[in-house]
Amino acid sequence: MTAAARWIRCFHPSPGSDVQVVCFPHAGGTASYYHPLSAALAPAAEMLAVQYPGRQDRFDEPLIDDLPLLADRAAEALGGGDRPRVFFGHSMGAVMAFEVARRLGRGGPVALFVSGRRAPSTTRQETAHLLDDDELVALAARLGGSDPEVLRHEELRGLILPSLRADYRAVCTHRPDGEARLAVPITALTGDADPVTSVAEAEAWGRHTASRFELKVFPGGHFFLAHHVPEIARMILGSLRAVHA
Repeated sequence: MTAAARWIRCFHPSPGSDVQVVCFPHAGGTASYYHPLSAALAPAAEMLAVQYPGRQDRFDEPLIDDLPLLADRAAEALGGGDRPRVFFGHSMGAVMAFEVARRLGRGGPVALFVSGRRAPSTTRQETAHLLDDDELVALAARLGGSDPEVLRHEELRGLILPSLRADYRAVCTHRPDGEARLAVPITALTGDADPVTSVAEAEAWGRHTASRFELKVFPGGHFFLAHHVPEIARMILGSLRAVHA
């Protein structure tokens, strides 16, 4: 199996579209989280979702708890596409999207969407990876990234916890380059009640592009995007039209 086949999922193939939208999941998340966004984008844009190892159909593969290494592997899998691409990442996925874009350089995205994550030039003390199992589950439930019923089920919880912990270790121990900039437009999205990303921290993404920057604030908490899929899809498609123009 090729690296691309292992890392990339396409839920709504749209070979006639001019562009692809590559989505990076949050900590503990999977490619299937983006299925609703994929449906909203098709057939105008084809969405590809990154599947990190150690979950769902990659459950038998070793987890990667080092974010630079995870970004290296994802960049290798994405390589050079046959169409222009836009990157979209939520929470840890925003960090991944930014780091993969840096690695791909001119072969990277034509635009970047970062959601629910502070800019690399802002700092917070992050210790979620040090929590015990019950505390980590409580954090995931509080933020809304996992179904509370699933987290209460002992067997299912045992399946989710390893990837959740590995991802939190990856993102919490990552030390980003606060001076790094991309040459492409960046759009930052955040919830007005997000406990882990303030509006000011999201706005700081403007320091990381030499091109156009836009900030969009939605009502909601950390996982606001689940309630605004149609609007987010319209934003992405509108950005693509602007890039083409």
